[in-house]
Amino acid sequence: MKPHYLVLIVSILFSSCIPVSFAPNIKNQKVMKGKRFKRSFPKTETFIFHDHKKANEIYKYMNIKFERNGVDIDRNVPFEHNGKQYTISFYEAERSTQTLNLAPVAIDVALERNGMSPMLEDAYTSRKGKWYVGMIVKDENGKNCLKDNHPDRAEIFKFLVDLREEYLTTFEYEELLLKKKP
Repeated sequence: MKPHYLVLIVSILFSSCIPVSFAPNIKNQKVMKGKRFKRSFPKTETFIFHDHKKANEIYKYMNIKFERNGVDIDRNVPFEHNGKQYTISFYEAERSTQTLNLAPVAIDVALERNGMSPMLEDAYTSRKGKWYVGMIVKDENGKNCLKDNHPDRAEIFKFLVDLREEYLTTFEYEELLLKKKP
């Protein structure tokens, strides 16, 4: 093998990272079975979006938005929309992209061959996480409004899109109390 090919192969090996798992890219929002997205989500249709904010920010938002005073913030929160009663539940989860970095592994193998202890064990993998929020809205009969055959599906989907947009664009959640309609 010619030397310049060997240099090319070695440089690719040392600069390569092998992806082990991927965090999904959700551009705006998506309705899908929650369990298929994340095991901690429910099995039913769930409104899912990427949360660009820090962990637990959604809890602060929902607490103020639905005036929960810290009680039952995330499950079966009652609200009224267009004269009908609903409940909303939400779930927050992190999904991460993990990669295996070959360069530190190769360096540590070379060090061990020379009788030295490995130095780069912490750099073998890298991880970058993203937070996601899943929401479910049920009607007064306890039926999921995001199912295809639910009569309020389009209306509730629009409500959740607006809720998502308000959450992502509001940074001082106390402003929500001023926006409330009399």
